Amino acid sequence: MSADWLPAFGAGLWMTLRLLVVSTLCGLALAVPLALARLSGNPFLRLPAAAYTAFFRGTPLLVQIFLIYYGLAQFAFVRDSFLWVFLRESYPCALIALSLNMTAYVGEVVRGGILGVPRGEREAALAVGMGPVLLYRRIILPRAFRIMLPALANEVVIQLKSTSLASTITLLDVTGVARRIAAATYQTDPLFLAGGIYVVMTFLIARIFRFLEARLNRYQAA
Repeated sequence: MSADWLPAFGAGLWMTLRLLVVSTLCGLALAVPLALARLSGNPFLRLPAAAYTAFFRGTPLLVQIFLIYYGLAQFAFVRDSFLWVFLRESYPCALIALSLNMTAYVGEVVRGGILGVPRGEREAALAVGMGPVLLYRRIILPRAFRIMLPALANEVVIQLKSTSLASTITLLDVTGVARRIAAATYQTDPLFLAGGIYVVMTFLIARIFRFLEARLNRYQAA
């Protein structure tokens, strides 16, 4: 293992962190309206949301990345639009695919969290005159977030490992750097180093969510 690899792995780690953090934040932001649409009694909201979830959960992420990176370039109206400034680059395409994919999975986590809010808390909020918007903002969503923290931690860990697929469209994340160095040196040490980086990051993510869970649920401790 050479010290010459460290700058490349540092840049790769930064790329992985950018993909993870931005796609996770986008996925969380989009997952809430998706979950609310899935729970809606309006079929014009519920059915498209269900179709979106079924597509992104039912197809491999690698296929989704290829469809966005290679597939959209086949359409002239995409190449002639302002979107082409972004879609011709690998980083935005990988970010879009990761965000849309995570939205589908986290949307189901949020939906489960909302359904897990005790009925008594809903009824108490309605009894004091809360409307639907205030009910969701002050009671249901904060309570659902606490309920879904363990499942959300699992999704973030999965998302971390999913970022490695960005290397298939030339991005030099941790996996991309390891593959390039391994191919140039005919050594497997870069791959072991990449694996170690992912293990450490997974441990840190788990610790962060354990801290959040203990902090947010401290008033419910026995």
